[in-house]
Amino acid sequence: MEIKVVYHNKELLPLEFIENKSDWIDLRCAEKVVLKKGEYRLISLGISVELPKGYEAHIVPRSSTFKNYGILQTNSMGVVDESYSGNNDIWRMPVLATRDTVIGFNERICQFRIMKKMERIDIVTIEALSSENRGGFGSTGKI
Repeated sequence: MEIKVVYHNKELLPLEFIENKSDWIDLRCAEKVVLKKGEYRLISLGISVELPKGYEAHIVPRSSTFKNYGILQTNSMGVVDESYSGNNDIWRMPVLATRDTVIGFNERICQFRIMKKMERIDIVTIEALSSENRGGFGSTGKI
């Protein structure tokens, strides 16, 4: 399987799939970003991607992103549909700064993996479900 990538800055380090180390591919900040506490920004990841037919990309922060930069990804997980594949469909990470921070060019701030798209599902309206109630939100494991 392959993905096709356009780099919008030739100095941006290339994507790398590291066999037997991770199922995720790191994405890098494609600009120097200076944020004040409370500021929101769409950070450019500097790439446009053509995904294989029937796949989508899931983008999430790296485990060290909050510790290192104090930013939160505002959409929790980004989903890039296979149709978002034009030369100017640049991947970005929406973030909110929880403290003043500076993110350098080429810093690894998030990661992605590609996943098969969900197959077609028919939605059926009924009056009641047949399963027993589990006890409500957050009830797993409680007696």
